[in-house]
Formats: sequence, C-alpha cells, structure tokens
Amino acid sequence: MEFTIRPMTMPERMYCYTQSQQIMAQTGCIGHLRGDMGSSGEQFFSSWDDHMRNLKTLEFADELDAIINNLRLDQPGSFLSNRRALANYCWDHREARIHPDHDDFGFRLDTEAYSYLLRLNPNRGLYNLYCYCYLRERLDQHLKSAERGIRFIDSHYNEKFRVADGDKVRLITAGGERRDMQIRYIDDYHMETGGEWGKTLYHICEFAERFEERGCQDIFPLRNSLPSRCYSILESTGDIIVLQKGEKGYFNIQITDGTREENRAFVDDFNAKLGITKAQAEAMKAGSMFGWAVPAADPQNYDEKGALLHAKQKDRGAAR
Repeated sequence: MEFTIRPMTMPERMYCYTQSQQIMAQTGCIGHLRGDMGSSGEQFFSSWDDHMRNLKTLEFADELDAIINNLRLDQPGSFLSNRRALANYCWDHREARIHPDHDDFGFRLDTEAYSYLLRLNPNRGLYNLYCYCYLRERLDQHLKSAERGIRFIDSHYNEKFRVADGDKVRLITAGGERRDMQIRYIDDYHMETGGEWGKTLYHICEFAERFEERGCQDIFPLRNSLPSRCYSILESTGDIIVLQKGEKGYFNIQITDGTREENRAFVDDFNAKLGITKAQAEAMKAGSMFGWAVPAADPQNYDEKGALLHAKQKDRGAAR
C-alpha cells in the first residue's frame, strides 16, 4: 500500500499523546494502538483504545492492519520487525527525538484519508510503539488553524497577547500566588487550560471576565520558544547577568573579571553552547525589562543576528 512517512513537526508532537476529549473530537482522533516487542525484542503484543468509536470504520481498521503488518515485515525500512530494527531506525533519525531527556521519537505516516502519529521508543521494558490515528483532513485543518495562536484579551475584547498552541502562561492571583497553565488551541474563540488544577474549557471572553472579576494581578506568556534561563550583559556596567524566564530583573553573577568586550564574548559563546540563539537571548532581555507579554519578548520577532524585525517584515500568520 502507498504511504509517506517523515519526522513529526514540533506542533504535531503534541498529538502523539492522549488529549482531552474536546481536542480529540476537533482533530478526528479515532484511537490509538499500543505495542511492545516483548522480552526477546522479536515479538509484538498490542492493544487498542478507542477515542471516537464512531470514526472506526471497517475501511480504517483494514488500513491500520495493513500498515502495521507492512512495518513488521523483515525488510529494509520495516522498523517494527524487531527491537534492533526499531533502534536503528530511531537513531538514524535523531532529528525526530521528541525530548532530549527521553528516547521517544516521533514520526508521521500519511495515507490518502488517514494520518498516523507514531511515537517510538526502542528501549526494553517500555512500550515500543504508540500509534495515534486521525482523520487526515481534520488533523491538518486543526493544525493550520492553530498556527494563528491563542488570543488573550481583556473584557473589552482588546488583545493583550497571543501564545502558540501548547505554550504556558503564568497567572498572578489577587493574593500574589503564581499559577502556570498550559494553553491548548480549540478554535479561534475557545481554549483549554491545563495544570495541576485540571483541564478547563473557556471562551476567550469568559476567561478575560473571570480574570478581572477575581482581581488577578497579571497574566503573561511563558513561551516554549524561550529557554528557561540565559546569560546576558548588564549594559550599564558590562557585568555578566542571568535572566530567568518569567522573572523581572536579573541575577548578578561573578564568574569572570573580564572587560565588557570579553564578557560579551563569554556570554555569546556560553549561550551558543547551551543552544540559545541570539534571538532568544534578546527576547529574554526584553521580557526581563519590559514584561513578558510585549512583542519584543518573542524570539520570532528577531532575525538570526538578534536584531528586532520591523513590523512589516514579520509573518502575520503566526502566533505572537
């Protein structure tokens, strides 16, 4: 049978895990298959969980069986034939690694009508396969719509900022308590908040009204595109400082006795070793100085050299 397979994009990676019922309905998530290759690495045990049973047609079931059987064949490219083949396939596609601290790899397999998001792990003792199955058209439409971002507004419908699907926001309550919540896109007028307090569906107006009614002090984004911390230079003195995502101000550290130029070179080199781009470093500086909701605190508003882009240069289709 004909299909294509490639590493997942960053937004797609969120959908190779079980979502809320609302998101699964929006994306046409039929269900997921879970499998492992046993202690020998040569077996294949699987189980199925429904998410939207009404979408599980005979056509879909036959196609899923055909795909899994194809991937289990003992031939080149059939990475489910045994655990060694799976490990080789994963490590040959390191760019598909979902998180640097875990051996989970994400791939998207498409047929004409369906999309299969495969989360693979080659380690013994763990499930080696999770396959989340979607109606392709509905998944693609949801992903495209989510690119517009999730709006946060005040009760008069004035936009305060936008976050990308899956980003977090920090809410400061009336009593000064911090509450960090992951935000998921439902549609242009609805979002889902999640955290240790559970998942809640809101209309964006309802969220704004509750925020004001409860006397909350502030709310601002904690963008996934920003590092948790980075190094920078205090412009007034040339000292090296540490910036923390979501925090105002900076932490002064004494790690060199260099000149301003030497400290700048040290900061640029150390940030680069941590995988922090100049755009991210400049956005962190802006957020620590002017607040994390300002456009300058978003790294996508900078070029690769860390220069702030003019408004007309920006891609207006992305989340801000």
